[in-house]
This record gives sequence, structure tokens and C-alpha cells, in this order.
Amino acid sequence: MRVVQCRRSRVAKLCLVSVLCLTVLVITVRHSRWPDGLAQLGPDTGEDQPGPLGRQAHVSHPGEKPIFLGEGKKGNFEPDIVTVGEAAGENGKSHQLRVEQKQEEEKLKGVYGFNQLVSDEISLNRTVPDQREEECRNWDYPTDLPTASVILVFHNEGWSTLFRTVNSVINRSPPQFLHEVVLVDDKSELEHLHQRLEDELKKPYYAKVKLVRNQEREGLIRARNNGAVAATGEVVVFLDAHCEVTYNWLPPLLAPIHEDRTTLSVPVIDGIDWNDFGIHPVYAKGSHSRGIFEWGFFYKEGTLPDKEAKKAAHHSEPYNSPTHAGGLFAIDREWFKELGWYDPGLWVWGGENFELSFKVWMCGGRSVWVPCSRVSHVYRGHSCSSCGSGTLTNKFKGVPTTLRNYKRVVEVWFDDEYKEFFYTREPLAKLVDMGDISQQLKLKKDMNCKSFDWFMTEIAYDVFDKYPKLPPNKYWGELKNQATKTCLDTMGKHPPSVIGASGCHGGGGYQMIMLNTEGQLVNGEWCIKADGHNKITIAWCDMGRTDGPWQYLPDTQQMRHTKYDRCLALHPETKQLVLLACDENNLYHKWQWGTITPHWARTKQDG
Repeated sequence: MRVVQCRRSRVAKLCLVSVLCLTVLVITVRHSRWPDGLAQLGPDTGEDQPGPLGRQAHVSHPGEKPIFLGEGKKGNFEPDIVTVGEAAGENGKSHQLRVEQKQEEEKLKGVYGFNQLVSDEISLNRTVPDQREEECRNWDYPTDLPTASVILVFHNEGWSTLFRTVNSVINRSPPQFLHEVVLVDDKSELEHLHQRLEDELKKPYYAKVKLVRNQEREGLIRARNNGAVAATGEVVVFLDAHCEVTYNWLPPLLAPIHEDRTTLSVPVIDGIDWNDFGIHPVYAKGSHSRGIFEWGFFYKEGTLPDKEAKKAAHHSEPYNSPTHAGGLFAIDREWFKELGWYDPGLWVWGGENFELSFKVWMCGGRSVWVPCSRVSHVYRGHSCSSCGSGTLTNKFKGVPTTLRNYKRVVEVWFDDEYKEFFYTREPLAKLVDMGDISQQLKLKKDMNCKSFDWFMTEIAYDVFDKYPKLPPNKYWGELKNQATKTCLDTMGKHPPSVIGASGCHGGGGYQMIMLNTEGQLVNGEWCIKADGHNKITIAWCDMGRTDGPWQYLPDTQQMRHTKYDRCLALHPETKQLVLLACDENNLYHKWQWGTITPHWARTKQDG
């Protein structure tokens, strides 16, 4: 990890400015107002200097909450919001290219995974829509909030998306709270992210921006750890490198941490369309969602339970959430360090949001979503040549890194009963070498962390409403038709879609079929269903249920549908999956379970 240093002359100037600004802060009244709403470049206070008003860093301030002023009364950090002109993308409006730009547009989509050419035509300082609740404009926040290091990890990021993120953070953050922006380059290859980037960051406008370069490709998780280690603010705020923060986003995110330093706070995420860069809300107006999960570790969201909603005096207050999507959040740096950062044994990407959420809650902290902090984010909608794993694929020898990460998280933080639910959903995880977890187990013991059952009972209780405890698998593997020697295959289709059979490959994936003891037949989180009219589909499982109509008869090798009293078969002429009157002498009706051993597990066994 290499930190690119700024020039000595800039350091001297910043030190002089720091002394002057600290003097001003000492005479500031606790709830004084920040009138202009736009950040001006301010000082770096340094890690070892006292905070505003001599505040001791990394200490909770119980009872020091934001104050709701009432309707029509402007909060102390509320900016004057101005919508500027009709230029491309202003106020978050979508932008369309000219017909003659089509070839270049498609080329850049293939590089970046979103419409980079559209982004390049939009100002780096465009205005954005204010999509917060009305109440959010009426809060006074403590003026001695902790300072923040905003960390952006990037790999082959587009120039305009990266710098629009940086500019929005600088422009829309109170300068006394924005300690620095830490850019972590995870070994980018694109030319504009080398010397050109370093030259750009020498401009005075970017005085608070620090560049950290990984010496080799690490992946998101370890790159974020590197950013947190390099950061010198009291709170680390993680954002993706293609975001735009909205008005008054930072004080609401820092306030819960100011009150309780063991808090992880999460902004509400709005969407930036990957194709036209229009900004739109993801959630319905006035609704509150929170992060949960299903037993295969797919991240999910559910409506905020009444039990949690009733705790708030105002609809716009932060509320508890079991987990979060992972990309955008804030946490006290020292608390993050006490928790061991992200588990350094996790590889590349995946599962880190669950790992951090579990240990925050189970080891004495809390996680909240903050309705008054809004950040817009681009989700890639196109395959991209520059954002793949690259050399990391060779580094980990084909092992499914996300599945490996999940197994580490499960084996450290789940109780034995709950571990079985994960392995029921992901039986191949038992074949994965997860590495040494002794340090994580020691941390869990040393911090006297609570049990996972406590977490599920007290915090994530609404998971069970949608994703009940799973009965064990009675059979799992590939399901081979005895007449055609092809295997049941969902073919990567999404519900609701007709499925079929194809050549058996023994690798799992869309041919990994599981039948539990209650008759539910699934591939991953989706159920295999029949409608009684010779249509076999992949479909959403009935929410909150684990039972189903399927019964495998091992003596006759038939898969019987108990509701229709018919059997799963391949039509001898069309080779389509159908339900037919059961015939134990017909090979097209017979199915045999086969073992699945993926290539990465075979390599391990051969070695």
C-alpha cells in the first residue's frame, strides 16, 4: 500500500489555516448555523489534535441527539438549495446522446459497465434533486460531531464518475466535519488513473484528497481495510466511487455515532440510472425498509416492523437494521479497528456486509439506517471489460471466493443450529477450504459477543417471517433423466420461466437441485413448480413457507407431484419437462440423483 503524499508547501499552508480555523471553532456556539450550505476548503485537523471545542475523540455522548425544530424551521446545516439551468443532467435529470455518438457510447459501455459517455457530458458539480422527507430540513445537529474520512475504493473507474463523487462530497459536506477524502486505487490499469490522476489531485481544490495505491490487486474488502488504516479522521465513511451525495447528507450520518460510538450508520440509497444518469428514488415515498437476508446469504430488504417504527418520535429518525447492502456506511474508525476491521481472511467481495453487521450487533454495538442522509449510486447494467476480477482469478485458483467468504462468516458467527440452515441452502460450501478462523473466534470470545440466536431473536426477528428455519435436504445434487441422460436445468432463467434439461456437467450451478424433507424442490432460492398443465417452471417460493408437493420415490426413481398425482417426465418427442401419469416402466419418467463435484473441488481432491 502506497500513500501518494501532497507537496510540502501545501502542508505548510494547511497547518497555518488549521491554527486559524481552530481558533474560530473554539468560539463557535454549539448549535450555530452553517449559512451557505456549500463546503469551502478547510483544515486537516490531524489524527492527534483535539476535535471542535476540545472534544475527546472516539467517545460516546449519550443523550446528545439532534433537535427537531418543527415544521418550517430550517435546521442548522440546511443549505439554500438552488437548481441551476438546463445543462445536461442538472437537477438529476436524465441525459440523452446524439444518434451519431452511438458507436462511441456502446464502446464505453463495454469498458465501464454504464454509459460513461453520458456521464462525461454532465458537469462534475451538477445539482441533484432533494428527495429527503420534509422533516429532514427541520433538524438541528450537534456542532461538535466527529470528523470524517470518506473512503472511495476504485479499480478502472471512469474519470467523470470518480470525480463527480469526490466533488459532491467536497461541495455538500460541512468543512469542519470533512477531514479528508481517501481514494484507494486497487491496481487500476487504465491510463487516466495513473499520472493524470496524481496531477489533478495537486490542485488546491483537492487539498483534502489523499491517494492510496495498492501495490497489487486486493479486491474490495482488503482495499477498504487499507483505506481505513490510512485514514486519520475519527469516523470512516465508505462510499462507492460512482455516487453523488445529496444536500446535508453528512451530519445526519455522523449524529448517531456521536451519541454512541459503537453505531454503524447507513444512508438511504437513491438510484442513478446506468444508461442516462437520471437520479430517481429507489424506495416509495414515506416508506422505511431495512436490511435482512435469506439463508443462502442473498441480501434482502423488508418493511420496517411496527415494533421498530414505534420507537421513533418522528418519522425521519434513524432506526435499527439487522444488516445493510454493504457499499455505503459510516463507522467510528477506532471501533472498526477494535472489531478487527473487515475479517482480513475474506477474499475480494461478498459477505463482508454480513460479517460486519453481525459483529457490530453481537459485540455490543448497533446498526441504524438514516432517512435524512441520502446518497445516489450507479448500479452497473452492462458487462464491462475493465471491472472484472483480472489477476485475482489466478490468485485464488478458481475457488468461489464469495462462497468461501460466506462459510467463514457462518463458521465464526452462527450457532450450530443456524449453520445447518446455511449448508442446507449451500451444500457445496462444505467442500470449500475457508482458511484459518482462529483469530476471528478469539476476537469473538475476547469481546464477549452475544450468540447468534440472541441476534435473530432480538434484532433480526423479522427474517423468520419471510425465511423460516429450513428443514434439511433429503436429496441434493444433479437430477439425471434415465432415458436421455440429461439433467434438470434451470438454465439461468429468472422467475417465472419454463425450465428444461440439458447435458450433465457435474458442476452444480443451475443443475444443483435440492429436495427437502417437506417436499420443496429448489434451485438456489427459487422453487421448481408445476401448474398442472404440463408446464414446469422456476418460480418464487411461497414467502414464509418451506413445504412443497414433491416426493421422490427411490425404488422406482420417480419424482411425484402429490397434488396432481402425476410424475415429472421428459416428453419423448419434444424433450420438454412435463407432468404425466406415473409409469414406473418408462425411462422418460425416471430420475437419478447424482453427486456434484465442482472443478475447484476436484482439483483439491486430485492434489
